[in-house]
Amino acid sequence: MIHMRNYTPFEERNISFLVNKNIDFTQVQITATGLKKSILDATAPMRVFFKEHGVHDYSNQVQGTENKVMLSTTILTETKEIPTRTSFYRPETKKGDPRLWIYGLSDYTEPDDIHILMYDNNLGLYAINLTRIDIPKCCESALVNPIKDFIFYQSGKSASVALELLGKLRKYEGAWIVTPCSADTAVGRKIETLLGIDMNASKEPDYHGIELKSFRSARPSVRKNLFCQVPNWSLSKVKSGMEIVDKYGYESGGIKSYRNTVYCKSPNAQGLQLNVNYNSDWLELIESEVLGDSSFRKIDDVAVWQLQTLHSRLLAKHHETFWIECASRFEEDTLTEQFKIIKIEHTKNPVVSQFDVLLEQSLITVDLLLGRPRFDAETGEKKSGGDSVSFKIKKSATGLLFPESEFYDFRQ
Repeated sequence: MIHMRNYTPFEERNISFLVNKNIDFTQVQITATGLKKSILDATAPMRVFFKEHGVHDYSNQVQGTENKVMLSTTILTETKEIPTRTSFYRPETKKGDPRLWIYGLSDYTEPDDIHILMYDNNLGLYAINLTRIDIPKCCESALVNPIKDFIFYQSGKSASVALELLGKLRKYEGAWIVTPCSADTAVGRKIETLLGIDMNASKEPDYHGIELKSFRSARPSVRKNLFCQVPNWSLSKVKSGMEIVDKYGYESGGIKSYRNTVYCKSPNAQGLQLNVNYNSDWLELIESEVLGDSSFRKIDDVAVWQLQTLHSRLLAKHHETFWIECASRFEEDTLTEQFKIIKIEHTKNPVVSQFDVLLEQSLITVDLLLGRPRFDAETGEKKSGGDSVSFKIKKSATGLLFPESEFYDFRQ
């Protein structure tokens, strides 16, 4: 499997800027061999991007150069728009590995450069050299230039619902609010109650398309919760959370359960690890072992998520999000918890093509909380079904996934 090299600081600054401007894109690294032969491998992330955006679907393409598909393309530089074409094809040899080539690209790249590819339904494909061109500088320039025109044309924002929600929350600015209990979710539940949102298990955003994520500043975390999504058990080798507990779980407090984080870069203490499999469009949970050279090898399949399902969950849940930070205190006499809102971070339109990349880099991880008992509120009897599977992102990586944040200060 081909993996793109790590970004340089210059490239990462470009990527963050594009994410902040709501630009969706995929990336291609230009190898010396590919540049010499005018051939680029359509890597798995690129194929996913092309398919999901209606650009091209290699799975429906017949092998052979006579079945090439051509698409109008524009190469953008600081001063020029170069009209050209991109060919998508599958050769007769090497099992028809998906290929593409942007005609004229060799004049605007060096070996090992990374280019971003963007798509507009009306205008076609666009390419910018991420390694050589200072995209923020172009967009911040007082002079008109092709990159600035395209980026700002693609970037659009709407704030009406957000302003309404912000106005409702401003009513409680500076106020200490009593929580109904001291549970981890008590603050979030109370805020939803104040906004007239009924408690439910819906996967949809909370307030007219805006998701609410509340947390106490006194409980700092290096990760933010994105969404919960159990594996597709029908496609998985292991058919339930309890089967994972039976095979990989451990005893704690007299209860066998499984509570740990899994990520792509290496197996955890129980040998479980994530793997992004672009050939099947799956995120896999596998069992693997570390070898002597610090590499690892797969031992067994465990469970899978379909990547398109995860993409849909991300877009549906976090099209727009208020991350509400609260201060917390307890009354000395009653030990009743109170909180007040101190800051809100407002994010919009995650760039879904970055989701898989951040998984691969272990900047997005998965918490498996399996086998946890639930208790009946009336009888106190133990019940099954307390499983939780949470996708979380490191705070330091949110700028690589979410557009530019806006911050609202509630401190008085």
